Amino acid sequence: MEKMQRSNSTILPDFRIRSTGKISEGFIKKDILSFKEAADWVRSLPYGRNADKNDLTTVFSDGCGTCSTKHALLKQLAIENDFEGLQLVIGLFKMNGNNTPEAAAALARHGLSYIPEAHNYLKYNDAILDYTKPTFDPAGFVNDIIKEIEIMPDQIADFKVTFHKDYLNGWLGSNPGIKLTLSELWSVREECIRDLAADPGK
Repeated sequence: MEKMQRSNSTILPDFRIRSTGKISEGFIKKDILSFKEAADWVRSLPYGRNADKNDLTTVFSDGCGTCSTKHALLKQLAIENDFEGLQLVIGLFKMNGNNTPEAAAALARHGLSYIPEAHNYLKYNDAILDYTKPTFDPAGFVNDIIKEIEIMPDQIADFKVTFHKDYLNGWLGSNPGIKLTLSELWSVREECIRDLAADPGK
């Protein structure tokens, strides 16, 4: 049933969309009939927060998505079509001005060299597949990954936030030189995300 496509040294997943699930139907209505076509379409969407992260169909209606909703949508597409081996991952990485230039100004304003950020992406045969933005290259942050866990599409909202905040709380505890509360640090993180969303073409 499954087919693989080779891009450089990475084997990419691909399959025909045949399911009657709501995510599969959403793609079929757009005349998108394979996983590769779906992934290319998702990658081309502007970066932006969705009206309801718990309803992945809002990616279709909003015409945008974040790392969470875009990759959860593709994972759910794989689930509906019984395609195995594609993992949805939360990767905690050191978000800094090098791997995320849009965040550099906010980090500098608060005297931070980096913030542990929770980023969603897919993995297939141990290779990172990131469809967040058209020109986003996962090679830019792979060496800054701190921790990875596999999740399911319904865990991109509350579970992800709790997991992220728990890690940040422990990080602050082990870095007493950072004079910020968890709430203040989260506000800095939100500044970074707003700056990221303000430049959707990158």
